[in-house]
Amino acid sequence: MSLSFDDIRKLIISPNATLKMAMKVLTTGSEKVLFVVNESDKLVGSLTDGDIRRAILNDMGFDVPVADIMFKMPRFVRHMDKKMEEAAKTRILNDRVPAIPVLDEMDRIVDILFWYDFFDSHPLESHVPESLTNPVVIMAGGKGERLDPFTKILPKPLIPFGDKPIIEKIMDDFSKYGLRRFILTLNYKKEFIKAYFSENPLQYDVSWVEEENYLGTAGSLALLKDKLKETFFVCNCDTILENDFNSMLLWHKGEKALITIIGCHKEMVIPYGSLEMSGGSLKRINEKPQLDLIINTGVYILEPEVLSFISPGEKMDMNHLIEKVMERGKVGVYPVYTGWFDMGQWKEYKDSLYLLQNGSNKPKHK
Repeated sequence: MSLSFDDIRKLIISPNATLKMAMKVLTTGSEKVLFVVNESDKLVGSLTDGDIRRAILNDMGFDVPVADIMFKMPRFVRHMDKKMEEAAKTRILNDRVPAIPVLDEMDRIVDILFWYDFFDSHPLESHVPESLTNPVVIMAGGKGERLDPFTKILPKPLIPFGDKPIIEKIMDDFSKYGLRRFILTLNYKKEFIKAYFSENPLQYDVSWVEEENYLGTAGSLALLKDKLKETFFVCNCDTILENDFNSMLLWHKGEKALITIIGCHKEMVIPYGSLEMSGGSLKRINEKPQLDLIINTGVYILEPEVLSFISPGEKMDMNHLIEKVMERGKVGVYPVYTGWFDMGQWKEYKDSLYLLQNGSNKPKHK
């Protein structure tokens, strides 16, 4: 069935649009691809998640035009080709693209064919292994003071997310990419957490270690030196990240990094007028300026040799560990621009819960 004109328009973008505009369009759509057309509606390029990630990693700025980051030799098929559908199916498989535009004789898009037009399951996700041995360490020992007074009753990992606790939602998201071995670091209200997993056995391999003292956001990793012999993930227990963890792992390996930080784009609005000055004189007032930042999501990929930077019983936060590792090896950043939800404060918890349940529309409560 052919797409309507309006549906096609949702998947095209101008070469003069900014990277930031492209991210917003991709976030609102289910297909992670855009097609770039010029003022004559002719196809001139395509844009995917990978193109955006490369632009961010190359520090090109969020105002860079799409024309500078797009793939300039986009795949397509011709509307009049008798073997059009067969050609589109082959290109989706061979070129690993989610969609193929159908062009008329003037190179204008008249239809778009998607992977689901030909396959029952997503052929581009066939690389996801059924099971990986890489452990996921979930830091579940903190007091959760930002969620006080709720955490006076329940530990933060057991705060409800629908009919599950947050920690189980985190495990489910990792499991989609073959990561099913979880190690929890416990301290605050640890008996609650142990009781939950004892009474609600999951299909995952779940174990834990217990801190005697509060060791910070990285110190408890020293308790796992005998258990972590291969590349592993670390995740805060108030962080939900709906992204491709397998792609992150492959990127980390390819970069030969000791630590990879998963960062997410966030637009921050300063609720004040910002003053630009020169020599004591005002140049201009920027009213409520917006900043584009890459925020630390609280998800990391680490090599086991990083554990040698932590002494047993030493209190250490993750930022201190990262600083120490940077002196000896590479710390990489894998940027994403959607799918990160911070559940660590009440407002963020309520907003994130709303967005996860209702899509990208903003919550109405204040």
